[in-house]
Amino acid sequence: MKDVAASTDNRGITVKRVGVKHVHLPIRVRRKSGGFDSVLARIDLGVELSHQFRGTHMSRFVDILFQWTQKPISKPEIQQMLEEACERLGARRARVEVAFKYFINKKAPASLSESALDYDCRFEGTLDSGNYDLTMGVEVPVTILCPCSKEISRHGAHNQRAIISVRIGSRPDAIVWIEDLVSMIECQGSAEIFALLKREDEKVVTEAAYENPKFVEDVVRDVVGAFRADSKIEWFRVSCESLESIHNHTVYAFHEEGRGAPREGDAQPAAEMPPREG
Repeated sequence: MKDVAASTDNRGITVKRVGVKHVHLPIRVRRKSGGFDSVLARIDLGVELSHQFRGTHMSRFVDILFQWTQKPISKPEIQQMLEEACERLGARRARVEVAFKYFINKKAPASLSESALDYDCRFEGTLDSGNYDLTMGVEVPVTILCPCSKEISRHGAHNQRAIISVRIGSRPDAIVWIEDLVSMIECQGSAEIFALLKREDEKVVTEAAYENPKFVEDVVRDVVGAFRADSKIEWFRVSCESLESIHNHTVYAFHEEGRGAPREGDAQPAAEMPPREG
């Protein structure tokens, strides 16, 4: 049969990426403790299309992805997946995004009742002329309690759930486990979040948050400090978004840097900030 996609194209345009998006497949994610978890993933896979070809072979993307549902994946396996995509599709560059829910068991602080909390996770891998790069992302829910509200109120302080979103790039020879990344992040809020809490646990969590008030700015700075101290992490992006309980809007803070890169404000005097309201 005639292969129309492989026919010659004369427009001289190399397309940066072609492929498939929102492919939903079960995958196996390696756990730090050994073994793996089966999760449902949403996957985007694409490659560069050379200027001489009219199109690519879209069915091969799905075929490649389906084969990788049969074995656990982590940093090395994603590289192999991209190498296979480049080889089978005759491309120099390939990129994959794998988004999934990952569950970690947690024990409540007082009753020690165990439950599973879900985290939105993502792997983003690129292969460019043999050079491999992987970033890992997680979204971690925490509780934060407003320092201003605590300072000015006679009773209590407003608190709410916040989402800490991070993406990291690690050293080529390093593996950062999802469990370790989540653990590093969730202790930076005012208090952790649990799926299951008894009354005695609610007391512990509520009081812990009250004794540890934080703005979103505090949370981001604390995460940045933890990442700077980890020699495995070379680059990171972190944001904290607070789902405000007494406002009809959210508030956020964001920071990004690479190891060794100039840090904004290092050589500049502190800016004058207006008084914070609310």
